[in-house]
Amino acid sequence: MDGPERLARAWQAQVITLLPQAFPGVLGESLTGRALKDGLWQLDTTDLRLFGEGRHRNVDDTPAGGGAGMVLRADVMGRAIEHTRSKTRPGMPLIYLSPRGQRFDQAMAQTLAEKPGVTLICGRFEGLDQRVIDHYDIAEVSLGDFVMTGGEIAAQAMIDATVRLLPGVLGNAASTEDESFAHGLLEHPQYTRPAEWQGRGIPDVLTSGDHARVAKWRRQMSESLTQARRPDLWSAADHSDKP
Repeated sequence: MDGPERLARAWQAQVITLLPQAFPGVLGESLTGRALKDGLWQLDTTDLRLFGEGRHRNVDDTPAGGGAGMVLRADVMGRAIEHTRSKTRPGMPLIYLSPRGQRFDQAMAQTLAEKPGVTLICGRFEGLDQRVIDHYDIAEVSLGDFVMTGGEIAAQAMIDATVRLLPGVLGNAASTEDESFAHGLLEHPQYTRPAEWQGRGIPDVLTSGDHARVAKWRRQMSESLTQARRPDLWSAADHSDKP
């Protein structure tokens, strides 16, 4: 596949933000940065300020009904969405990063990786006018039960978690099969050289050469860690695929 054809089919991340200079940020480094350079995925930012009102390009206004803070205007965001989505391939979901949204997880990252891309809206201030969310049927997604000053860090986290699942990014498909959440469990402990450090050795089973014993040990460790640290994951995990 030549360069233009690869770019035309590459997974596409579109980000609507007041801080386009924040991208690619960490996404331009390491594996995701190399994959971006190699054309395995694309990043397009839309500067929300360019669609603002008046000489000062205002993008927000006071909340209807009163209250603290400012709300992103429906007309401004609507113009930014129309501009961005005019370059969107069919099947790309539209997501607003919001603390009241569905929690992002590994399953969602896998689903997004199977799409042609995603359009992410980074909120600021008190959030986005509800009419925009309703009009475009925007999905709301959250990183967790906490509030951030904006959606840019959350957007980068979602893109990172998704891009690493794309074919060719990690270079070894098995890398994504044994990690945390791949089977609804936390990942087992990892060890490497030196064989002994600060009086602590590597568990004997890992140097035994017995792959069946290693697989059983890793599964047991994953289960015990998940039970202790994430009982919610443990109760929802599939326990039928033990080695």
